[in-house]
Amino acid sequence: MEDQDDMCTTLRVRWTIIPQTAPQPWIACSGCGGLSAFRSSGKIRLNANGRRLDAWLIYKCVTCDRTWNRPVFERQNVRDINPIVLEALQSNDPHWIRTETFNLEALRRRSQRVDEFPEFEIDKEMLHETPDWTRLELELMAPLPVSIRLDRLLASELQISRARLQSLHDGGALRTQPDRADPLRRRIKTGTLVSIDLTSEAEREQVWRPLVTGHPL
Repeated sequence: MEDQDDMCTTLRVRWTIIPQTAPQPWIACSGCGGLSAFRSSGKIRLNANGRRLDAWLIYKCVTCDRTWNRPVFERQNVRDINPIVLEALQSNDPHWIRTETFNLEALRRRSQRVDEFPEFEIDKEMLHETPDWTRLELELMAPLPVSIRLDRLLASELQISRARLQSLHDGGALRTQPDRADPLRRRIKTGTLVSIDLTSEAEREQVWRPLVTGHPL
């Protein structure tokens, strides 16, 4: 927990990282005659057999448009299905479907290879603003799995080199919570906190603040 003195000198911002392209599984395609990448069509297929239900997420080959049905579940008793999930399936809810397209564990069980993509959008929200701040705290949120590493994200958004980020970390000016080995090379996880001591940076307000908050002065 931050004490009162820390709060008085800390600029706190939440970054929500949203990947733009869902992972693409590689499946043996009967139309292409070999392995091919498939992308989600954004559609669900349901099949009812009495009180049991099958659900598939429909994918299409990026080359020939041949379809592949990725099982969501099979022969599931309707009463055992979460009502929210059932409603989403029956209405082809786009938000639920998009979330399911990022289910890497399910994709890896059904395909020989899964391609992930680095493109993302980022929403920056001010949490605590104070004049004369000397410390930056970033709260990272990733509602969907993202493939980007922490050092690449920070280097891109803060416009500094990864070598300098590593130097800040090695010198104790950059810390993360949870504190894990080699955190800069790890994938972004929801709830990660990044703290950077910028006491020695003379242009915190002019240079760092616009980059951190996404708002020019």
